[in-house]
Amino acid sequence: MKTSIIGYPRVGALRELKFETEKYFRKEITEEQLEITAREIRKKQWLTLKDSGLDFIPSNDFSFYDNLLDTAVLFNIIPERYVNMGLTPLETYFAMARGYQGGKGDVKALAMKKWFNTNYHYMVPEIEDSTEIRLAGSKPLEEFSEAKALGVKTKPVIIGIFTLLKLSRFTGERKADDFADSLIAAYSSLIEQLGKIGARWVQLDEPYLVHDLDEKDIALFEYLYSRILSSKGDVKILLQTYFGDVRDIYSRLIGMDFDGVGLDFIEGRKALSLVKEQGFPSEKLLFAGVVNGKNIWRNNYGKTLSLLRELSEYNVVISTSCSLLHVPYTLKNESLLSEKYTRHFAFAEEKLGELADLKLLADITSYEDEETFKENKSLFAEERADSSDSAVQKRVSQIKEEDFIRLPAFEEREAVQKSSLNLPLFPTTTIGSFPQTADVKANRRAWKNGDTSEEEHKQFNREKIRECVALQEKIGLDVLVHGEYERNDMVEYFGEQLKGFLFTEKAWVQSYGTRCVKPPIIWGDVSRERAMTVEWSVYTQSLTEKPMKGMLTGPVTILNWSFPREDISIRESTYQIALAIRDEVLDLESNGIRIIQVDEAALREKLPLRKSDWYSEYLDWAIPAFRLVHSGVKPETQIHTHMCYSEFTDIIPAIDDMDADIITFEASRSDLLILDSLKENNFKTKVGPGVYDIHSPRVPSVEEIKAAVREMLKKVGREKLWINPDCGLKTRGETETVKSLNNLVQAAREIRAESERGIGQ
Repeated sequence: MKTSIIGYPRVGALRELKFETEKYFRKEITEEQLEITAREIRKKQWLTLKDSGLDFIPSNDFSFYDNLLDTAVLFNIIPERYVNMGLTPLETYFAMARGYQGGKGDVKALAMKKWFNTNYHYMVPEIEDSTEIRLAGSKPLEEFSEAKALGVKTKPVIIGIFTLLKLSRFTGERKADDFADSLIAAYSSLIEQLGKIGARWVQLDEPYLVHDLDEKDIALFEYLYSRILSSKGDVKILLQTYFGDVRDIYSRLIGMDFDGVGLDFIEGRKALSLVKEQGFPSEKLLFAGVVNGKNIWRNNYGKTLSLLRELSEYNVVISTSCSLLHVPYTLKNESLLSEKYTRHFAFAEEKLGELADLKLLADITSYEDEETFKENKSLFAEERADSSDSAVQKRVSQIKEEDFIRLPAFEEREAVQKSSLNLPLFPTTTIGSFPQTADVKANRRAWKNGDTSEEEHKQFNREKIRECVALQEKIGLDVLVHGEYERNDMVEYFGEQLKGFLFTEKAWVQSYGTRCVKPPIIWGDVSRERAMTVEWSVYTQSLTEKPMKGMLTGPVTILNWSFPREDISIRESTYQIALAIRDEVLDLESNGIRIIQVDEAALREKLPLRKSDWYSEYLDWAIPAFRLVHSGVKPETQIHTHMCYSEFTDIIPAIDDMDADIITFEASRSDLLILDSLKENNFKTKVGPGVYDIHSPRVPSVEEIKAAVREMLKKVGREKLWINPDCGLKTRGETETVKSLNNLVQAAREIRAESERGIGQ
């Protein structure tokens, strides 16, 4: 058997690309200097993959920001508002990703959404009626040639034509069918040119195939590929899927002229049965995704080899289930975790070793006698140290149905809170964090390194909180936050204080662009040993007469933004976390905090991609987990939650069923499309759709914010509307943050005055 991976991490093992790109944003280095770093990262990775013995090595999986954005630019899918600014190609690319505000104009970024069921974010291509789709770039050709010059033969990876069309936004009258022929010609031209320079395989990624597909979808897919495949010449085409199975199209897929088909046997629940029941063509290669590309636990060789034996009658290539973009680079940079823990983990580089082991063992009839197999078997036979807590397990088993229900009902609480909080019309607030400036990071680093004492660390944060409160009062915000200066990451911070979590030093994973996260590892049963946020919240509230939000991260987000256990169910693990956060909520309330925000930014993230599985596999426990967190609070305690950068319109009833009092969410990059769904579903919860994009450095004007609020008021009653940014402000600069918030408050005041005078009502 041969081996393959779908893609590899690309920011550098120590985030080299992130830091150089941010220097470029600050104009500290040139485009040429940035490209030098990019070439070094690509070179190192290609040689690592070659040395590992990998047979199918990807190229063009590198990106400065996002692969779908790369694909759009490759085929000239660039909205006119970016084309006409007079920017260089790279400046235009980053303007699409981050927005642009400067001497050459002022333009917002493209919308950003979650990549299927991951915490990676992609840029949504916009196709206008005037878009002239053609092969306009050469990135896949250049990277293939670059690897070839290093003596590395690669398979260029391109996001497939069907997925590109399904994930794009069409802004005019013309839709996907109207652009099909021009896009077919562009893909065909690219494949032809890759063939001319020596590419023997081209991987076309079609993850959208794991969604529910109707006959129209299938007809479009067949139309697109019947034409592309008819002109592929000698180039072999690998049709790669991941994040689920392709039950709706499998029988037709294997009958098409693909040379290889990649299936996910980790998340694809029906992948094996599809192959066993319907067969697989003997002349094609089956790229079997049997090494988990989304989690960091070691592969169980016994189970995997058993699966491969079931597929032994077919021409199998052993592969990862998805791109390794979603796991950290390597365990080599981890020096603090004990070997009793790390021996259970496999990051991207270690998964290359697993592929090599499986390749070797799969070709041996009696692999059970091999030392590599015996070592792996013993690893899974042992009981993991420090992972079990009978008290936690008992508490979860004793959860009752009434523990998921908050009383009194929403309408009664709404009246109580209106009287007790006495907030103005269109209350203003932020989502939680304020800019994490260099001094904040330096203070945290010094404390963690032992260079400053606990008290010095705390005193620094108290001063920052005092400054933050004073700033918010000066700006005129109605509900304040403490700025979260003591926190590194909204999940890591809580995980560090909860029993059952492990933490890495440099196991970074790309979330979007230059933003990387370091997910905790859920090692064992989870519980809270002490209060986590009460001290900071009580101190902050003592500085102001205005209500201050206690800030927590919800159980579903903590679970989804960690590497979860595989030895117990996701449901049970989430309920353990929910009980720990519930304890913190009740402690905050008993200490006088009247507003508590429990962020569920990642609620949508693990939602099954097929609607038929939504409730049976996810929402039936994810929504109750959130309700479990807050069901014990008093009527006058106002519960907020926050969600960001996902498709919410189709789960609005479930979100309303969370029974929060206020929900804030990203809306500025999606043209407020969610508001129609709120209105259609008679959404009862009060809402704060984001009025400006915090993932861009541009400052929105007062008029821009007022225009957004006026649009909101067409769909949301004025008593239901809050005004806030899209998300937390930790990644933004201080100057732009203050300007933006001043404009936000001014816009709210002017809209409030208009409303009180009856204008537009």
